[in-house]
Amino acid sequence: MKSRIAGHNAYLYLIGAIILLVGLGGAALIYRTAADDSRRVTGYEIVDGNAYPMAPEDSKMYIHDLEVFGGKSAVLADEFRRWFAGLWQGRSLAFTIACSTVLISLGFFLAAARLPSDPESDARDENKRVGTG
Repeated sequence: MKSRIAGHNAYLYLIGAIILLVGLGGAALIYRTAADDSRRVTGYEIVDGNAYPMAPEDSKMYIHDLEVFGGKSAVLADEFRRWFAGLWQGRSLAFTIACSTVLISLGFFLAAARLPSDPESDARDENKRVGTG
C-alpha cells in the first residue's frame, strides 16, 4: 500500500513540475512576442515636452460624461472593466499566465506533500493511542 501512495505523490509532483515548466515557458514566449497595444491610441498628450499616447476613454470628457450619466460607481466599474480586460492582452497576459501557473503548480505540490506516507501505519498508531493495540 505504501508504494501506491508514494506513486501518487510522485505523480502529483511530476504534474506540478510539468505545469510549472510549460506555463512559465508559455508566459515567457508570450512576453517576448507580445507588442504594446497601440491600436486604441487616438491622440497624444504632451506634458513637459514628452508625448504620451492617449486612448479616448482616458480623456477628461469621457470620464466626465460617464460620471454625469452613471455617477462615481459607473466610473469605478469602467476602470475595473478596463483593468480586467487588460489582463488578457499583450504583456499583461504573460504575467497573468505566470501567476496562474505558479498557483496551480503550488496546489499540486501541496497536495502531494499532504498525502499520508503510509495509511496502514497511521491506523496502527491510532489503535495504540486508544489502547486496543
